[in-house]
Amino acid sequence: MIATRGLRALTHRALDTELALPAGSTSYYFRTKRALIEAIVDRITARSREDFAAAVLAPTGAAAPHSVAEAIATWLDRLLADRRAQLIARHALLVDLLDDPDLRPRLVHSLFSVDRARDLFHAIGAPDPQTRAEDFVAVIEGAVFDRFAGNRTALRPGTNESVRQLARVLATHLNT
Repeated sequence: MIATRGLRALTHRALDTELALPAGSTSYYFRTKRALIEAIVDRITARSREDFAAAVLAPTGAAAPHSVAEAIATWLDRLLADRRAQLIARHALLVDLLDDPDLRPRLVHSLFSVDRARDLFHAIGAPDPQTRAEDFVAVIEGAVFDRFAGNRTALRPGTNESVRQLARVLATHLNT
């Protein structure tokens, strides 16, 4: 609902209608709009962790940066194809929660892990893995945003070209 109609459209009544639930159902479980947004943040975080854990992104042995970039690009492409609405909702919530000291950090770290990226850069022998990881996550965030709201919205996920372009960008940041 957030992805298609915006954050302002998110109300208990609208959600009940959207889900064909009896009036008052969502407010019974989520008393306030904040509780509803917390549940959305929790769901985005849980789903992201499940997807990330299922993806084989860590290098094994002396994996070449290009093969790691290809694996990450394939994962990102699948993420953009399967969870586009969630990604849009996440970005809308990030802007709306700029001043929220509890929910915003949870949402910021819900999709990509700087810790996992640091481990990746450490495993491939990159200098200053922490800084490289933070920069890499910023590049990934930008690439995702660009695919659904920026200059490359015409480049649809699920195409070889999409994966190739993402892999090229990621490989340049993975090379040590």
